[in-house]
Amino acid sequence: MRRNTLILGVVLVMAVLFLSSCASESKCGSMKTKCDMKAKEKCCAKEKAHCDKKAKAKCGKEWKSCQWRLGIQCWTFNRYSLFEAIDKASGLGLKYIEAYGGQKLSPENPDVKFGHEMPVKYRAQVKKKLKAAGLTLTNYGIVGLSNDEKQCREVFDFAKDMGIETIGSEPSEESLDMIDRLAQEYEINVAIHNHPKPSHYWDADTVLNACKGRSKYIGACADTGHWVRSGLDPIEMIKKLEGRIISFHFKEMDDDHDVIWGTGKNRVGPILKELRRQNFAGVFSIEYEYKWENNLPEIEKCIEYFNKVKAEL
Repeated sequence: MRRNTLILGVVLVMAVLFLSSCASESKCGSMKTKCDMKAKEKCCAKEKAHCDKKAKAKCGKEWKSCQWRLGIQCWTFNRYSLFEAIDKASGLGLKYIEAYGGQKLSPENPDVKFGHEMPVKYRAQVKKKLKAAGLTLTNYGIVGLSNDEKQCREVFDFAKDMGIETIGSEPSEESLDMIDRLAQEYEINVAIHNHPKPSHYWDADTVLNACKGRSKYIGACADTGHWVRSGLDPIEMIKKLEGRIISFHFKEMDDDHDVIWGTGKNRVGPILKELRRQNFAGVFSIEYEYKWENNLPEIEKCIEYFNKVKAEL
């Protein structure tokens, strides 16, 4: 009798586990792909660029989509307020955005400038606007990070509150020990941006040297257009920075101004191919600094080109 009772108990446990599995499978059903995508997005959100091998295997053919997040740097819409920039980004079908300090907040609050120095009460308005537009604020910059730890903490506190994962900056090399310590404490990236020559970080070697011996939270915000302006080959710079690129200000240049991706000197297609080889994971911020008042049609074509090349890799 005791043996029969034990067997019955085992059978009941197995039945419960089976039914639970079926319920889970039923819940996903034909939406299994969607369930997998949520798992991938959760992985990337949690680990940023460092998803584990199991998650990568689960992503399968869609792994590129999990890794590569195409957004826009609001400097592209600097003739408008942040709220108007958010509307434009949403209208382009994008899901990610990079904000910079000093942009007018909204048509209703033109005297308020977005950034870590704006009154705290306006942060909730920005969060509400982003949520309504279906956008995630991934990056903030380019912003100054000084040798003053208190001032730097103000930027990191702001980034943490806003859910920002990467701060773009061009800090002095002397301040990087302290900044790296804060980056690890807050678990927020600091991406070193390259303005054109003669700025300090104009070439990949200088950025790479600044990152040497530092944590994974210190890397590059690679501006492909500025490399061209400095007479450098973006692909060679990207190869040098392999493993240290956190995000991009992505451009295609010709005659010293932005053009539709795939039509200029940057060789965007080969750049994306090289990044695929590197298994790059991060944000591409479109930064289109041309035809300021009417750049949406050309940005749409850039997005189309990006998606086309990505699908072919």
